[in-house]
Amino acid sequence: MAGRNLSVLARQFSSSATNHAVVRTPVAVHGIEGRYASALYSAASKQKALDAVEKDLAAITAQLKKDARLADFLMDPSVQKNVKLDGIGGVADKMKLNPLSKNLLLALADNNRFTFIPAVASTFSTIMAAHRGEVTCAVTTAKPLDDAMAKEVTAALNGFLKKGEKALITFAVDPALVGGMVVSIGDKFCDMSMATKLNKYSELLKAAA
Repeated sequence: MAGRNLSVLARQFSSSATNHAVVRTPVAVHGIEGRYASALYSAASKQKALDAVEKDLAAITAQLKKDARLADFLMDPSVQKNVKLDGIGGVADKMKLNPLSKNLLLALADNNRFTFIPAVASTFSTIMAAHRGEVTCAVTTAKPLDDAMAKEVTAALNGFLKKGEKALITFAVDPALVGGMVVSIGDKFCDMSMATKLNKYSELLKAAA
């Protein structure tokens, strides 16, 4: 009976965004994780629970990384679905999750999509960053940038943003690039690495041979 009731809740969550006017995400997201994250964003927007849900998803993801027994239980194909539904419902109650966060977990459980929890959480974070006017930027170089160059790159990236947007920049190092840099701004990507140029030259030489 408990498992059946939880399944009903899961179905309520998955259809709640289509029963009323959908609140569209501020940034396009794709895939299965995008559909779940979009539905959750719409429902949370209407209930003014965006921040609470974002916190919940971060907590859930951290818990799955920390608690190997829980992760193994959820991924174990030999455990019946209704047992998993009861289990994940209990975990949600123990963690005092927002009802929308709990219903997300139940919806994923009802469709045997536990492996999508981290991806849904990450996609929801992307949506929330756009909701706050934040734009995720990643800069990867062959060697660490000094302070002066980092400031110059930061200023250049800020120049691409619209009014009211804020850049969230992360710097990473990948010696395989040889030189130059790889930059992503939101969903835009630019590869200016020496490694890519050398590969292109190599392909041209092979084609000419």
